[in-house]
Amino acid sequence: MTAPAEQAREQVALREMRWWDIEPVLELERELFPYDAWSPALFWSELARARGPHATRRYLVAENGEGRVVGYGGLAAAGGTGDVQTIAAARDHWGTGLGARLLTALLTAATDFECREVLLEVRVDNDRARRLYERFGFEAVGLRRGYYQPGNADALVMRRPADPAPDPAPGPAHDPATDPAPEHQGTTTHG
Repeated sequence: MTAPAEQAREQVALREMRWWDIEPVLELERELFPYDAWSPALFWSELARARGPHATRRYLVAENGEGRVVGYGGLAAAGGTGDVQTIAAARDHWGTGLGARLLTALLTAATDFECREVLLEVRVDNDRARRLYERFGFEAVGLRRGYYQPGNADALVMRRPADPAPDPAPGPAHDPATDPAPEHQGTTTHG
């Protein structure tokens, strides 16, 4: 890996997307997807579902050491299925592993939302993204003709099972009555 790529990787932090990130995310969105960029209203709508105890979305931004948004991604969860809604890395961060970091974080969110599977759509002509998804175990399961508008580009639908819960270690029968009380019980609130 080249020194600039290593430097870019080290200086990028992932964090939850907030309303003040919408404008810089839109700038990147328009640069990367000029014909089918999301609207501000769509990002606002998605972020509205990413907070609180009944959140069904997880949106992240990747920010470099100077505070510039260099990537973002989002996941929706419903009925045991996660759907990667969007994922992108700035061109000057291609090849740094940022896309893989964002996808890993979204798959972790799918696990947090107790999803059994994760789906996504990718433009059929986006070979770079397709290779990334295939490395993560996504497989093609369908085609949506004319999905990306106004360019009328087709989308490949890809799927992978969510990470299964680890099996308990084999051993003697477990008696919960003899366990000490845990420090904290419950689930993490999303948002």
